[in-house]
Amino acid sequence: MARPKTPLLTADIIIELHDRYDRPIILIKRRNPPYGWAFPGGFVDIGESVEQAAIREAKEETGLDVVLVSLLGCYSDPARDPRGHTASVVYVARASGSPKAADDAMDISVCTPELPPEPLAFDHAAILADYILYRNAGTLPSPTDNGGSIRSQ
Repeated sequence: MARPKTPLLTADIIIELHDRYDRPIILIKRRNPPYGWAFPGGFVDIGESVEQAAIREAKEETGLDVVLVSLLGCYSDPARDPRGHTASVVYVARASGSPKAADDAMDISVCTPELPPEPLAFDHAAILADYILYRNAGTLPSPTDNGGSIRSQ
């Protein structure tokens, strides 16, 4: 039987700096296309769990060690990434310290969720809206509300 063609798997991570008063989050300015601001993240390597990929990408792009707090959701709209169909598992994490742009990140923004730099890459505006709901109300988005394949276009 031939291997099925499936979307590429990615992990994105919303990092809250819990050692700061207002718990700002971190966005990176992408060094490679598609350009824009994004949550730290990237492709899951063969032999790596999605959780390990999220932690690794956070370290590579921000220099911070993170602790995963929650799974925000899985975002799989076929149009979410202009390079091709990807499915991203998005985590919320906490860290402390001063992030530094590295690897695929050419710059770092430490900001409140309500005032991110623009433009946001991929579907990260929708993910950010889900995160703000989670942060303010303590509820996770339902699969029909987030950027998953069930959302109407």
